[in-house]
Amino acid sequence: MQRRAIINRLKRAHGQLAGVIAMMEEDRHCRDVVTQLAAVSKALDRAGFKLVSSSMRGCLNGSDNGNLTPDEIEELFLRLT
Repeated sequence: MQRRAIINRLKRAHGQLAGVIAMMEEDRHCRDVVTQLAAVSKALDRAGFKLVSSSMRGCLNGSDNGNLTPDEIEELFLRLT
C-alpha cells in the first residue's frame, strides 16, 4: 500500500481544512470559503480512493491487504461515492 502517499494527501487536506476554518473566523466571502471547502472534500475523496485502490491491487496480486474480501473492498469503495 502507498501509505506515505495517502498520509501526505491527508496532511494536505488537514492544512486546507485549517485554512477554511481560518477563513470562516475571518468572515471571508462565502464563495471563497465554499471553493476551499470543495478542495478539502476532493482531497479527502482522493485519499480514500487511493486507499481502496491500494487494497484492490493487493487483493488482485495476492499480497496482504488486511484480509479483505473482494466484496468488502467493493463495499469500502461504495462508501466513498
